[in-house]
Amino acid sequence: MSRQHQFKMREESILAMAEQLLLESGDGDITLDSLADQLDLAKGTLYKHFSSKDELYLRIIIRYEEQLFEINRIDDCPSAGVSRMILQQLLNPQKAMLLNQIEERLAASVTGLNRLFAELYDIRRQRMKRLIDITSAYLQETHSSMSTRDYLSSIWAMGQGGAGLLNSSFYQRYLGRRDTLRYALIMQMLDLPGRYPSQEPELADEDMQELVEQIDSESQAHRRTKY
Repeated sequence: MSRQHQFKMREESILAMAEQLLLESGDGDITLDSLADQLDLAKGTLYKHFSSKDELYLRIIIRYEEQLFEINRIDDCPSAGVSRMILQQLLNPQKAMLLNQIEERLAASVTGLNRLFAELYDIRRQRMKRLIDITSAYLQETHSSMSTRDYLSSIWAMGQGGAGLLNSSFYQRYLGRRDTLRYALIMQMLDLPGRYPSQEPELADEDMQELVEQIDSESQAHRRTKY
């Protein structure tokens, strides 16, 4: 095994353990000392991979975004793609909400991570284009007049709201079974386009193209930015 491969494997182990500790912490923060202890590594070894704890956090978020992108690239029927979009937020609500909170904190207060933020946003734009393809295909399949933009927003709102509910210890006492709630939320999103019937499915294509062009223009602007 090459030293470069060993380095990448160790880095993956660090990211996986750091994510686990973050989820266990409950407050969205860990110490590098505790991370090094869990991995049986010298603290200095961590700095060979990450210049700071904030960089480590952002790399965890990038890793998560890459994992979501790979799931969304599964090429099957549009309804299955829509279901996976919602399940991504509902299967591990604590993780989805925690990483989102950490990202917002880093974006608002941390400097020196522009290159990594650019990497994150580039992956996210690629994933968004894939989600646009999935939702547009489902809207056309169901002959719906609902716009791609509105459908994506509804899916996001349902996923975020459902994640908040599933992650709340107060509401969990009254929820009953989590799997039945997840199923109910997914079915609501799959049924939603049918409430907006249309004989002109091409309207969804126009909205989809507008969204794709917006993402492409943002990507070009980002590439021209110097970090």
